Amino acid sequence: MRAGQLDRRITIERPGMVEGEYGPQPGGWALFATRVPAQVQDALPSKSETVQDGLAVATRPARLRMRYLRGITSDMRITLHGDTDMVFQIVGGPAQIGRREWLEMTIEQYSTQGQ
Repeated sequence: MRAGQLDRRITIERPGMVEGEYGPQPGGWALFATRVPAQVQDALPSKSETVQDGLAVATRPARLRMRYLRGITSDMRITLHGDTDMVFQIVGGPAQIGRREWLEMTIEQYSTQGQ
């Protein structure tokens, strides 16, 4: 893969912690990396829909490839920047390609509508 194919910019966030009544509690998102060059490719078929608890849940899976960055885990989320920003969760990977050259992961965007 050539660097010219990294035509999208992403922001990576990790789960944050807030100080609660009983000490640190999970909450919010903390910035991990910004404006990271990446390649995002929709998976085929690009949309699927299910009904969960009376809501129509549509998922949009995609494959994301980026240069190796230490510390990326599957509990992080990805914001894909474009005309409108889209938030994705990491559902597969990240997998290291080469000797710390690339990372590849499956990401998914969710949208819901009431039934």
